[in-house]
Amino acid sequence: MELLVSIIRAFIIILVIAIFARTILSWFPTANRLNPLVALIYQLTEPILLPLRKIIPRMGMFDFTPTIALLILFLVLALLG
Repeated sequence: MELLVSIIRAFIIILVIAIFARTILSWFPTANRLNPLVALIYQLTEPILLPLRKIIPRMGMFDFTPTIALLILFLVLALLG
């Protein structure tokens, strides 16, 4: 059971880092999505952010879905202990 919890924690930490990276990449409109690293970040984060975008509308030009996703991931980390 501890091994499973450790694997889930590691996966969540990777997702948190990927969401932070995607947020920072959004500040640079010239970031090439065909770059393998950028494509990987988008592939990791899109399954989490897309369902949230369907629920949470954009506030003007601001997208708060990464913030909500991070809050949810940190909540899951806290619940895992």
